[in-house]
Amino acid sequence: MNIQGIEYTELAERFGTPLYVYDGDVLLRTLSALSEALHPALEAFFSLKSNPNVSVFATLREGGARAEVSSLVELRTALLAGAEARNIIFLGPGKSDDELAACLLAGVYAIVAESFDEVDRIDRLAAGRGVRQRVLLRINPSFTVRGSRLTMGGRALQFGIDEALVLAAGDLSSRWRNAEPAGIHVYMGTRILDADIIRRNTSYILNLADRVAAATGIPLEAVDIGGGMGVAYFDGEEDLDEKRVADCINPLIDEFARTHPGTRLLMESGRFLTARAGVYVVSVRYVKESMGKWFAVADGGTNHHMAAVGIGSYTKRNFPVVLLNRPHDDSEPGPWTITGPLCTPNDTLLKGAVLPRLREGDLLGITRSGAYGPSASPGWFLSHGFPAEVLVRDGEAHLVRSRDLPDDLLRQQHLYARTPAPTSTRDEG
Repeated sequence: MNIQGIEYTELAERFGTPLYVYDGDVLLRTLSALSEALHPALEAFFSLKSNPNVSVFATLREGGARAEVSSLVELRTALLAGAEARNIIFLGPGKSDDELAACLLAGVYAIVAESFDEVDRIDRLAAGRGVRQRVLLRINPSFTVRGSRLTMGGRALQFGIDEALVLAAGDLSSRWRNAEPAGIHVYMGTRILDADIIRRNTSYILNLADRVAAATGIPLEAVDIGGGMGVAYFDGEEDLDEKRVADCINPLIDEFARTHPGTRLLMESGRFLTARAGVYVVSVRYVKESMGKWFAVADGGTNHHMAAVGIGSYTKRNFPVVLLNRPHDDSEPGPWTITGPLCTPNDTLLKGAVLPRLREGDLLGITRSGAYGPSASPGWFLSHGFPAEVLVRDGEAHLVRSRDLPDDLLRQQHLYARTPAPTSTRDEG
């Protein structure tokens, strides 16, 4: 199999395995299809948490994506990739003073505050620097989303300020001198595969924005409706159709934009933009039979792709997998368990996956792996380190992250020992 005319065997020989491969054409096509379908007033902000590789975001930025970041490094990544400060928002619980100071220095469009105490902190830091900072209040809504694989609102959570507390807070328009509440942010849930659920969420959030503005007096310079659009990973699931999503929410966006002509409307998207563009490539080191079941032990596993254990599922379900290096032979396909090199039975990428007879050296591709791959995985487990990452653009492969080498893993460690390390006893003569 190939990607933009480049055989995966060639990529494996050139860059080694395990390996993440991202298709830049798929990234741009996905973003373009989403942007063209959605109302022009709705801006797509890429959630770097889903794939923080600087070249992945740089590709999406070329297509018009803005940046939603949640750490100091993600902020620096967005700036390095060329994002304008006015197109960056910073959100997430537990922000450090260093992170907030970096936002103030960069002049990001908005910091999303998770509590009133955090607005107090932003106000103090901004006053110390003699600047004013736009803030969006993240609200934990009373409304609970159904159909989300991971609910992010509507219950007791570390995220946001409870809706009832915001509505009862009184006038907030002049409570702070250097922090400027200028709108709201609501994120209801993630991996949503039903467009009608996105419609209900959007309707609730836009209505809530008006209620918050009326109750607190804050202007609606911006409203972030969150996102949570999912992709299909498992049997029985279907991808969201951008046009169906647009049919559901564009009328809502159009009405709100007409009645709030000065309000900036934001939508976050991470997994939806990147998941289908990535393949995790592993090489089979050997195969074995154990108690009547066949195993293929690969050179990479859950240390690089923890999401493959099963997203939003209490039972193991398989990501899609393909044999990359050769056509299927005439052997009868059968169930295979694909494991990695870790010393734990939990290191299982695939369980009972139907594949042809595997053999040493085969390349397997775990597809739909462009989101929450290395960055959401325990890459230091057993000190294997993180894999290389490659971006393919216009038929050319570009190394966009070097593989961790042993010296890389040891460089930041500092030896403390009460006794000196033993010298070699090998006979040098």
